[in-house]
Amino acid sequence: MNEELESLAVRLREFAREGDWERFHTPKNLAMALAGEAGELVAEFQWLTAEESASPDTDTLARIRAELGDVTLYLVRLADVLGVDLVAAATDKLADNERRYDATGYRGSARKAPPSA
Repeated sequence: MNEELESLAVRLREFAREGDWERFHTPKNLAMALAGEAGELVAEFQWLTAEESASPDTDTLARIRAELGDVTLYLVRLADVLGVDLVAAATDKLADNERRYDATGYRGSARKAPPSA
């Protein structure tokens, strides 16, 4: 895993241990918390126009930043609990997407590619 992500995972692991929250940090609970935080992130964009979402005002950007932090923390914690290297998982997924969504066949298109084999 990336050195910064690993450092973050260690800090989160220690934070959970110090608070005696490890028993609550099951993959199911962490995934549900991650989904909830992703929903809070989405809510920050809900009523913005496309233009407003591309350049939010200072207060909105601060709230978006905080929600991105929450999403990241839960994602890193979930990956740590499951022993998943996030950088490797993302790299593998990107390679799969590059294979499935070749530029010539999907350039400028929002259509879905067939499922991975």
